[in-house]
Amino acid sequence: MNEHDFESQLKTDGFQDIEHQKLDPRPGKGRHRHHFEIRGLVISGTFVVRQAGEPVAYRSGQVFSVAEGELHDEWIEAEGAHVLVGRKFGRS
Repeated sequence: MNEHDFESQLKTDGFQDIEHQKLDPRPGKGRHRHHFEIRGLVISGTFVVRQAGEPVAYRSGQVFSVAEGELHDEWIEAEGAHVLVGRKFGRS
């Protein structure tokens, strides 16, 4: 999926606070929750998310999502990552 189509889909689905993030490599933040739903498109690099089970590595062109309040961890592999991400507020 390309960035333009992804951003259009985010807006259609009610996501706000849409931004590009260039992330340096880093270890996990530790298990945590957000007060919003998040959906992101990896533009380059590797963004890893562990939700209920094994971690999943998302790479260029892949979309990740984490539901509002879902316990998860996330980290950035050695090459860093560039992601287009949207946040959807509303249930809390």
